[in-house]
Amino acid sequence: MIDPASGTIYLVSASEIPSGQTGNCSLPPGQFFHRLHALDITDGNERANSPVTIAGQLPGVGDGSSGGMVAFNSQLHHNRSGLALSSDGTVYVAFAAHEDASPYHGWLFGYNASDLSKAPSLFNTSPNGGLGGIWAGGGAPAIDATGDVYVSTGNGIFDASSTTMPFNDYGDSILRLHPSSGVTSNGVGLSLAGWFTPYNQDSISNVDADVGSGGVILLPDQTTGTPHLLAQIGKAQPTTGNPAFVFLIDRDNMGQFRPSDNSQIMQNLQSPCCGLWGDPAFWQNGIYFASAYDNLRVFAFDPSTALFNTTSTSQSANVFNFPDATPSISSQAASNGIVWAIDAGLYGYASPNASGGVNCYSAPNPVPAVCTGPAILHAYSATNLATEYWNSAQAANNRDQAGDAVKFVPPTIANGKVYVSTRTEIDVYGVLQ
Repeated sequence: MIDPASGTIYLVSASEIPSGQTGNCSLPPGQFFHRLHALDITDGNERANSPVTIAGQLPGVGDGSSGGMVAFNSQLHHNRSGLALSSDGTVYVAFAAHEDASPYHGWLFGYNASDLSKAPSLFNTSPNGGLGGIWAGGGAPAIDATGDVYVSTGNGIFDASSTTMPFNDYGDSILRLHPSSGVTSNGVGLSLAGWFTPYNQDSISNVDADVGSGGVILLPDQTTGTPHLLAQIGKAQPTTGNPAFVFLIDRDNMGQFRPSDNSQIMQNLQSPCCGLWGDPAFWQNGIYFASAYDNLRVFAFDPSTALFNTTSTSQSANVFNFPDATPSISSQAASNGIVWAIDAGLYGYASPNASGGVNCYSAPNPVPAVCTGPAILHAYSATNLATEYWNSAQAANNRDQAGDAVKFVPPTIANGKVYVSTRTEIDVYGVLQ
């Protein structure tokens, strides 16, 4: 995450100090670390009090620890989400698991951007139940004008509506977290200000259909009706077959949990196909997203009803395979909108090139060559997705070809250029001279 005001880039590194011996699985593991860095964007040097080792603990029994405390464990956690910077100068870093290897939790840390050495705020989504990771297919936490933070959580225990005990575990939920000075049962300096959990959370969790595979986006404030809205899309919902849902929620009254249906929120818009791993985009009252194995689509939002239309306004001609696409939009204010989307279907696992019994899920070994291929960057008209201006695979002699694809990577737009991160390189696209 880059703060242009201070010229600082914030990033998280993961590292291990090996145990010093190999070849014997009975040996203890090495030491594992996640560190938050603040680097000068011009020369890459560390800022003062950077880096810091990410750490924290709070009361709980969700990981079986003794002493009634749950501590952040770098070996078992993965910073897949993007970083976010609040207007109050807090850098937020979220964690989930490595391929669902338990025990793990959803963690959110908030560090002082100007002095990372200060004790962070923290929130744990499941201190007494486990799981509930914050990952969002690479999407970052969303932050509103008041500084409240919104995250979605993955599969895990949900017991917050229990009538017998004051449980506080929020698997498969959308949470609003408020910066505070107090201590709560879920953390320090962050309190739960609102939440929504689908009525079928238990079945969602049982079939690995995370709500939290997609990130939260905040709609612009509305001048009539419900002023503060958010939208979120996760994986496919098991009780309705393959389609996923767009949840449209009043941020000021998120609805919590109903055991029979989701009628307490503004809208459940059923998507044409499968789940989303990443963030949708919102521009000129339209929400843009490409579910896995579906076209890139835009659904219009009607401010007069505060609802999305139930059919897409336009769609791309091509289909995006798993892991779908997180679109980014460039424009000149309300005009000349271009939707940029990366087809990363050849990133490895689930590659459509795999055939003849080839297993693309080869970790920790290298991905077989047949399973890999270039990322393809597409550019569409934001007013009609059927109009494709350009893609990086169409020029002769592979002139515009990107490096090999990786999953959960959105296009980044800055200063008239589009940046694409790949397995082997960073590709930068601009106007062809």
